[in-house]
Amino acid sequence: MKITALLMLKCMPEGSDPIILANACDVSHFGFFQRSSVREFIVFVSRTVAKRTPPGQRQSVQHEEYKVHSYNRNGLCAIGFMDDHYPVRSAFSLLNQVIDEYQKNFGESWRTAQADSTEPWPYLDNALTKYQDPAEADKLLKIQRELDETKIILHQTIDSVLARGEKLDSLVEKSSDLSAASQMFYSQAKKTNQCCSIL
Repeated sequence: MKITALLMLKCMPEGSDPIILANACDVSHFGFFQRSSVREFIVFVSRTVAKRTPPGQRQSVQHEEYKVHSYNRNGLCAIGFMDDHYPVRSAFSLLNQVIDEYQKNFGESWRTAQADSTEPWPYLDNALTKYQDPAEADKLLKIQRELDETKIILHQTIDSVLARGEKLDSLVEKSSDLSAASQMFYSQAKKTNQCCSIL
């Protein structure tokens, strides 16, 4: 699961190309000579997808092993380039967080932008790094992962308790130190407690 790029764009209502407000790319997994072409492709596809995403809508576009997710909130559009394995809910949760953070930092100043911004926005670079793990973007996914880990630990614990019970049975049978009365007490106690055993 990988995020390749996150972009913020201002969508123009009259149909002209959207304006890039912020851009963060990680093209390190591409060959050195391909990187500039990949950046250009990301900008081209971002403008195209943003232009075709109606205000208030979300959409995902599949291209080979990548998905381009777009969320247009009243003309302010967040675009994310992720691989096909990145969960969709996490992707849109991330785009929503990016738009919220952009509006918190810059307010409505994006509405007056007339040209692409070349100034870096540190939050977007940090988000590109931080949210490579989808559980960071989607709290429900994070909770589900923690529950799955707890469930695995619980099953291992129950299995080890059952294994210890079997070992105890074999030890009692083999022990010559216990009298017949002690062995009888153990077997009666075990029969009595069977109504409480975990299957």
